[in-house]
Amino acid sequence: MSVSASEKTLGPASERFLRYVTVDTQSDEDQNTVPSTPGQKVLAGMLVSELKELGITNAALDEKSGTVYARIPPSEGRSNDKTLGFIAHMDTSPETSGKGVSPRIIENYDGGRIVLSREPGVVLDPVVYPELRNYTGKTIITTDGTTLLGADDKAGIAEIMTMAARLMSDISLPHGPVAIAFTPDEEIGAGIKHFDLERFGADYAYTVDGGAIGELEYECFNAASAKVRIRGVSIHTGEAKDKMINAARLAARFDSLIPAGERPEYTEGYQGFFHLENISASVEEASLEYLIRDHDSEGFLRRKELMESIAASVGEGLPEGTVSLEIKDTYRNMREKIFPDNMFLIDNAKACMERLGIQSIIKPIRGGTDGAFLSFKGLPCPNLCAGGHNFHGRYEYCCAESIEKISELLVLLADSALDRCAAEVKKN
Repeated sequence: MSVSASEKTLGPASERFLRYVTVDTQSDEDQNTVPSTPGQKVLAGMLVSELKELGITNAALDEKSGTVYARIPPSEGRSNDKTLGFIAHMDTSPETSGKGVSPRIIENYDGGRIVLSREPGVVLDPVVYPELRNYTGKTIITTDGTTLLGADDKAGIAEIMTMAARLMSDISLPHGPVAIAFTPDEEIGAGIKHFDLERFGADYAYTVDGGAIGELEYECFNAASAKVRIRGVSIHTGEAKDKMINAARLAARFDSLIPAGERPEYTEGYQGFFHLENISASVEEASLEYLIRDHDSEGFLRRKELMESIAASVGEGLPEGTVSLEIKDTYRNMREKIFPDNMFLIDNAKACMERLGIQSIIKPIRGGTDGAFLSFKGLPCPNLCAGGHNFHGRYEYCCAESIEKISELLVLLADSALDRCAAEVKKN
């Protein structure tokens, strides 16, 4: 059975989540503003107002970075603790519309198919998405089949905000100093560009930007983007012999030389890939845009070298400049900044999960987070679950009970004595 948000009584984190997803915050890599889209600033204003209503008077939007910063003072006797930070991003993926999000709430999910819209085939089917069965009997929040949902990462925002509300309202909860940041433009790799580490003020942090409840991640891809530009020569087909250079044909040849099995739809776990993200082609000009991903640094280098050799092969014998390739590194695998010296962050999160009856799932991220950038800036920052599935598309969904439980997890983490955890790791 599906009901509207107003008809169903949900927990505080889920209620916040439903409020946040109504704001269109898709990021746009073609814009040079910070944040890249105005909706992100609207959400930022909402969050600052809510934080101040909780009594966190230092909450503010930094105009330069587009980031919301806030700090919660420690409880009595905890002022000497290390400061722990929690981070989530405000934008949603530009891959699918985030305008007019109309979430559906399915109570007591029966484990069967969920028809998202009247459009044929737009169905959440446990045969295709078997993890759905893990939520039988629980409350699922889905899209209406026309937009993404926004659990990536508004679920994380809602969980952090609910944690903040609890810490500010219940003086019996022990905790060290807590830093909060909500960043823009994570989906286009620009969220941390102007991040102010000093203003954030954390010694360690977690991004709350993962998937199913229990996921805990400290490894991510090494990532790069590649842009191929092909300049053709268009001429009447009746006179084309030895004169025409068909850019569209060259683009097709370029992609055909990418190893067929090394695409995201054929890979999992630690396997890297090439992802053709966009293609535009005519006789006169063509462009291809790729994502290059690999957890292994040597494998990552080999992938970039392969792209260069393909570009050289396709352009061989043609006028100089016919085929050009630009590769830009995006982020690196944060494992080298977490393992081994900062593994107490992982051990600590596992212990807190166990206290709440959550089964921890340590796995590599098949993507990247703001935490990857921050780890290389000197702030160790692994990734925690946020409770969503099928990000970046209209099949996205999350579990309301997971969102509530993860907010409890953040409260426990705020109570963690990380200075003692770190000392214990170094001693051993």
